[in-house]
Amino acid sequence: MVKMKASLLNIIVAATVLLETVTAQCPDYAVYSQQVHPPLSSGRYQLSYMRPDPACRTFNSSVVEDTLKDMESVIKDPDLYRLFQNSFPNTLDTAVKWRGYAANNSAEELTFLITGDINAMWLRDSANQMQSYLPLVKANSSHDSLASLYRGVINLQARYINEAPHCNSFQPPIESGIGPSKNQDLPDNFTPPAPNSIVFECKYELDSLAAFLEISTNYYEATGDIDFFRKFQWVSAIETIITTTEALLIGTYASNGSVNTVPYTWRRTTDSATETLDNSGRGNPVQGGTGLVRSAFRPSDDSTIFQLFIPANMMFSRYLDSASEIMANIGNQHNLANHMHNFAGRVREAITKYGIVNNLTYGQIYAFEVDGYGSQNIMDDANIPSLLSAPFLGYLNVTDQVYQNTRKLILSKDNPYFMRGPVINAVGGPHAGLGQAWPMGSIIRIFTTSDIHEIESTLKEIVSSTAGLGLIHESVNSFDASKWSRQWFSWANGLFGQCLLDLKDRVPGVLGASYQ
Repeated sequence: MVKMKASLLNIIVAATVLLETVTAQCPDYAVYSQQVHPPLSSGRYQLSYMRPDPACRTFNSSVVEDTLKDMESVIKDPDLYRLFQNSFPNTLDTAVKWRGYAANNSAEELTFLITGDINAMWLRDSANQMQSYLPLVKANSSHDSLASLYRGVINLQARYINEAPHCNSFQPPIESGIGPSKNQDLPDNFTPPAPNSIVFECKYELDSLAAFLEISTNYYEATGDIDFFRKFQWVSAIETIITTTEALLIGTYASNGSVNTVPYTWRRTTDSATETLDNSGRGNPVQGGTGLVRSAFRPSDDSTIFQLFIPANMMFSRYLDSASEIMANIGNQHNLANHMHNFAGRVREAITKYGIVNNLTYGQIYAFEVDGYGSQNIMDDANIPSLLSAPFLGYLNVTDQVYQNTRKLILSKDNPYFMRGPVINAVGGPHAGLGQAWPMGSIIRIFTTSDIHEIESTLKEIVSSTAGLGLIHESVNSFDASKWSRQWFSWANGLFGQCLLDLKDRVPGVLGASYQ
């Protein structure tokens, strides 16, 4: 037995040394992704090849490689195909930072999935990064499968939520042996507190909790693997989410006019208004009793102006309801399942009551944010959940008239964050600044239309605005494609690949068109 343990230890040490050697030989993708690499695509834009060498990829999937090969004959434009070839596998190629098992349960898979150029795991980003591969996911118990990656992300997210439910991004798990990253020099002041050893940033965003419900729904509907949800920390994470969000139904003032103690506050030393909350970290006043759940921050990590943030409530309602079906099928959890279903229904009713407003030009539309007192923020931001993404989330049908009215406003000059110019016309947001259009907004525009001209013109803008790098940037200046932010943004890259797979099934003709 002693010899066996010694041999096992030697194997682990040798494997670790080999891994460190391979890693040392692999280029830093943060640098690699800003350089042009041959072979260039044969089209007008001569896009760089951006995939790491197979030995340097963080996860290899034969299913994804087969999909890339299959799409080569479907996508006729060489630049559009190169962009798909680079972007679709980007999370697997570069962002699976660590995989392993929980220290206290050798059956509990864990996947630490970084967002790209930031060495931390966002609940929202990691759920959406995995969603890119949803069309290819099947039930599979193998540790080398896409299903295993999903299970690992769900398990690690459940742990994070139980440890710090108000936080949005997290440090590597202790089992990984990877040390925590430093976010900024001056510590943030927030309640309830959470240690830096666990949390990278603790901005409370309702959509982060909704993202856990989303990835759970996606995995269950793709695999039917109900047994997985009976294990580990999934049920307790759901209970934590319910407790957390119900506490955030509270208004600023009690019925007698006294100021309520709120369950979350946030203050940061900054020169940007979107990075902190006023009123001693509470944010602007919110009316109680609306049935909407508060959100201190948006999915862009920018603070809300009015905390009754409609897109996140849409996402939360939709996926809380679908997750209630998982809970109902687990067994012995019918009361919790019913509670989830009823809660989701009440949030939907509140969105209809408070989130739909009248606009003189567009008629009935969805507001971006409200406060319950009558104040409205009429805009949209590119990050998902957005108002534009409501059908993509499955909250409503794309033909819904209120949605169509809202969509017309969002994609016009009447949306203060719809960036226009000769390079790209897309929704942006305050996070990257004025004039910076987000290709993510363009991608969601494609997902929410069947108009061939709109799809093709939007695809052409995306293909022509990568500055030759062949990756989907976070944002691009609408007048100058050389001014962009974040070339290594795995969520947006995977979303683009997911979009082209959707077009293959929905409007296949556009993939045979030229984008030169």
